[in-house]
Amino acid sequence: MEKETLAHYDALRKELLDEGIDIELDSGYRSVEKQQELWDRFSKKYGPDVGKYMAVPGYSEHHTGLALDVFLIDGDKIIRDNDDLFAAKDLFARVHKRLADHGFIISVLPGKEKICEGLAYEPWHYRYVGVGPARVMADRGLVLKEYLTEFHM
Repeated sequence: MEKETLAHYDALRKELLDEGIDIELDSGYRSVEKQQELWDRFSKKYGPDVGKYMAVPGYSEHHTGLALDVFLIDGDKIIRDNDDLFAAKDLFARVHKRLADHGFIISVLPGKEKICEGLAYEPWHYRYVGVGPARVMADRGLVLKEYLTEFHM
């Protein structure tokens, strides 16, 4: 993972731990080969809909070193399965309130899947963009593509 991204993740994690929320790093940088392995495995589970749940190998934010996936620890319960993570709405709501202060965004916001090339909302997937842009995007409810179109293109 890119060094600045990791430093901001560590600060976010420490702040959340102080509030009693334990997030752990599940995945950071992924090679194209690793993404292909995951694609093949998830293809068995999701069939032709696999592209809704993960990026095509070669196009993942994980290839940049700026994206990460987290899982939760709630007391003695590890919450790592996607279905269980989706059900942890209250915990993720508390995590999401802190993301922009540490330069992270949720890559796909609910209702913006079409803008994000059809990828699905994942409450555990974050991308580092820097504190300034993350705050603007959080305040305005923008995904990265909208932000870049509005402010930089």
